Amino acid sequence: MAARKTRFDPNYIRAKIQTHQLVRRLTEHVNGKVKLEATQVSAALGLLKKVMPDLSATEHSGEIVRSYVIRAPEPVKSTEEWQQRNAPSTTLQ
Repeated sequence: MAARKTRFDPNYIRAKIQTHQLVRRLTEHVNGKVKLEATQVSAALGLLKKVMPDLSATEHSGEIVRSYVIRAPEPVKSTEEWQQRNAPSTTLQ
């Protein structure tokens, strides 16, 4: 048997599926503007599953590690030094 001349590329197929038209048509069906058969609805949903990501819930298992940088003032050697650094200002405006 001879090999196919054209190979089906999944990205090419996804590009050819017109997602916006499928969504519009299904929305019109839900709103009662268009009557679709059950096979048409399932075919449209099947095509959408090929193109759009599934938004199912995912569970993360593992440890989340976060690192923080804290800038702390240099330690003081005496009470007098602390009072000098942290004394309220006495300037009046």
